[in-house]
This record gives sequence, structure tokens and C-alpha cells, in this order.
Amino acid sequence: MSDADADREERFYRPEDDHSFPDEKVNEVLAFLDEDEEVQAYLEAQNVNAVTRMRYNDHGSKHIEIVRNRALCLYELLKRAGVEFNGAADQGLAEADEAVIVALAATLHDIGHVVHRDSHTYYSIPLAADVLDRFLPEFYDTAEAIRVKGEVLHAILCHHTEENPLTLEAGIIRVADALDMERGRSRIPYEEGGRGINTISSQAIRNVSLYEGDDGPVLVEIEMTDAAGVYQVDSLLKAKLRDSGLEDLVQIEAVYVREEREQALIERIEL
Repeated sequence: MSDADADREERFYRPEDDHSFPDEKVNEVLAFLDEDEEVQAYLEAQNVNAVTRMRYNDHGSKHIEIVRNRALCLYELLKRAGVEFNGAADQGLAEADEAVIVALAATLHDIGHVVHRDSHTYYSIPLAADVLDRFLPEFYDTAEAIRVKGEVLHAILCHHTEENPLTLEAGIIRVADALDMERGRSRIPYEEGGRGINTISSQAIRNVSLYEGDDGPVLVEIEMTDAAGVYQVDSLLKAKLRDSGLEDLVQIEAVYVREEREQALIERIEL
């Protein structure tokens, strides 16, 4: 494991810790994805434009691992609360395919970065479609594969705030993408001198945890060490939550945690 990845080993809710999925299909799909040479090559290559060339926050394999985990956590917590999903259901697919759609969309949502950071969501669609055309026949017949493909591409498209999700599966991807906000994600651009608002605000987030909520299905607790972290919560996470379909299902709590620092985190903010 690289130093950058080690910095990204943060605490967050894992569904496999105390609950397994009712159907093994998503576990089979995840195992296939993790062994697929093309998929893994995309996950490594998509960080070049984002981090190496543009000094932006991580969008590589560690980001995908965290987003996928948190997407499946959101899915599991919502299912426990009896929330009904509509993506797979509207297509006449099995309930087990809900988690498959979430897992595939979370894995492939950022591969458009290999083309460019700008408009990467739209570049992700044809690239993901090619992967899905090769991948889905391993698990589905032709008609089912087309329907799963459509739902996955819809979820990928709608992780961008310019497009509104029409399914809860897509809403989960949109919100989970914003839940990867801890300081490890911005370590490389910060150490290389990046002081843009995304970088310094991410540096202020120490931890993100998902729990069963008291007043709703999901509680997201965010620990921040500096007021700069408010940007991650207020401008990024809230923007993703808005119009996601999950607005009334997810509660967000930001907690200020004092840390001793040798110097102030914010010396200058680039806007």
C-alpha cells in the first residue's frame, strides 16, 4: 500500500462488519470487478489528469473504493429502514440487482477523467458503456443486461449536480461521491502547494462516519478540525444531497474537533 493510500485508511461504516447482503450476486460482481484488468487500469489512469496534472483531489482507485463502500453502506442502511428503491424495480429486475447497480455505478462513475477533468461525467458514459457491454453478459441475459446498463449509466450521469437522479440508486451514487471528503483525499495537492478551496477544506475534515439515524434512516457524522471544512459540508455535500431523492432520508451532523497544530491550516484561500 502506498503512503497516499495509507493516509486514506479512515474509519467508516462497513456493511460486511455485521450484515451480509441477502443475495450473493453483488458479491460476485464485486469480485469480478476487482480482478478485471481493464477496470483496474481505468481506476489508476483516471487520477493522472485530476491529481498529477491539475493538482485536484484524489479521483483514483482509493476514491472509488471509498465511494463504493459508502454507497453500499447508504443502500444497506436505507434497506434496513424499509426504504423502497425504484431503479431496478421499474425495469422489472430483481431486488438483488439494486445493489449491483449501485456497485457498478460507484466503480465506473469517474473513468471519464482519463479524457479530461472538465466534463468528465459525460466522458464517463461511453467509456463505462463499453465496459458494461463486455462485463454484464457474464451475469445477465441480453434483455436484463440492457436494463442494468441503462440504470448504471443513469446513476453515473447523475452524480453530476447538473443532472437530477430519477432513481434512489442514482441518488445514492450522487451523495456517496461527496462523502469522500477527508483530509487524505487532498494530501498530494496540499503537499505540492495547492491551496484551492477544495484542497484546504478537505484538509479540515478528519473523519466521516455513517450510522443508523435516530430521526431517519441514515446519520452522517463529519468531524472537522477547522472552519474551512464547512465548505465541504455546506457547498459540496449539501449540493449533492439536494434533489438526490435522499433529502428526507439522510441527516448530516458536523462536529468540531480541536487539534493542536504547529501552524494555521488557512494562510491564504484561492477563489
